[in-house]
Amino acid sequence: MSRFPFPRYPNGWFQVAYSDEVAIGGVKPLKYFGKDLVMFRTEAGKVEVLDAHCPHLGAHLGYGGKVEGDCIRCPFHSWKFDAEGMCVEVPYAKKIPDRAKIRTWHVNEVNGLIMVWHHAKGEPPSWGIQKNIEFENPEWTTYEKRSWRIRTHNQEMAENAVDTAHFHYVHGTVEQPTSKAEADKHVLRVVSQTKMRTPMGKTTGTVESLSYGFGYSLTRFTGIVETLLVAGVTPIDDEYVDVRFGFAVRKLMNGDATSTVGAAFMAEIERQLGQDIPIWENKIYVTPPLICDGDGPIGLYRRWCKQFYTMENQALPMAPTQPQPEAATA
Repeated sequence: MSRFPFPRYPNGWFQVAYSDEVAIGGVKPLKYFGKDLVMFRTEAGKVEVLDAHCPHLGAHLGYGGKVEGDCIRCPFHSWKFDAEGMCVEVPYAKKIPDRAKIRTWHVNEVNGLIMVWHHAKGEPPSWGIQKNIEFENPEWTTYEKRSWRIRTHNQEMAENAVDTAHFHYVHGTVEQPTSKAEADKHVLRVVSQTKMRTPMGKTTGTVESLSYGFGYSLTRFTGIVETLLVAGVTPIDDEYVDVRFGFAVRKLMNGDATSTVGAAFMAEIERQLGQDIPIWENKIYVTPPLICDGDGPIGLYRRWCKQFYTMENQALPMAPTQPQPEAATA
C-alpha cells in the first residue's frame, strides 16, 4: 500500500541533469518516472531526451548509442533515430518499418539545468521555466552542487516550505519563523522572516521561496550574504526521488569572506536536510491533517498542489477544513 493517496508522478518540469553533465555528442542513460530514458546532445548543441529502448529488439540507446548530427544511432543494429524519435535509417533494409518510432520528451535547458516535462496523459507543457537573474551573473558565484537520493514524494518535501513549526522544533532555529504564502497558477511564493545562527552570530534574515510546481524551486536568502538555492526534485521510481541543490552566493568585496560565509550557509542547509530525511522516509501522509493556528499556510499549499495531478479513479488530497489564519489569499 502506498504511503501517498495521490499519483506517484506529478505533472510539471523536472530536472534530469546539469548542463555540464552532457557535452556535444555525449549520450547519458537516465531513469525517471519509473522509465528508462536516454539523453544526448546533438552536434548542434541541443539536448534531446527519448525513451531509452529501440523498438527493433530492445537495445538501450544510452549504452553505446552514438550521436550523428541531430540523431542517435542504436548500438545493436545501427538503426538511426532523429530528435523527433522517428527512425530515419536502417542501413541493411530497403524500407523503414512504419512503427519505427520512439517517444520523445519536451526538454528545457535553462539556468544550467536540463529539465523534462512530465504529464501523466502526455499533454504538452502548459508553462515554462525562465532564466533567473543570478545565473551566469559575474556578481554571483557558480553553482556549488549537492545531491541526495531520498525515499519520499515531491509533495511531502515541498510542504516543508510552509510548515513553519518544524524549522524551530526539528532544525533548532532561534525562533519559529512567520510565513506568508500566495499562489499564482503553477507558482507558489512563500516569504518567511527568521532568525538564524551563523559563524558571525545570530542574524535576522528573509527567505523567499518560489516553487514552480513540484520539480523546481528558487530560494533566496538575505542576511549576512545573499544566497540562492536552486533545487530540483525528480521522481526516480515508486519509492525514491533525486534531489539536487545548486548554491550560488553574491560575491563580497573580500573573496575569502564569500567562501567562508557561503560554505557555512551550505553546511547549515545540508544539516537541516539531513534532519528531514528520516522523517520524510518514515512518515505517512495524513489527509485531512489535524492542524492548529500556528502551523503556517499548509491549507493553501495543499489546495495549490491539486493542479499537478492527473487523477484516474483516485481521490484528490483533501485541503484542511480548519481555518488557516496565516494563509494569504491566493
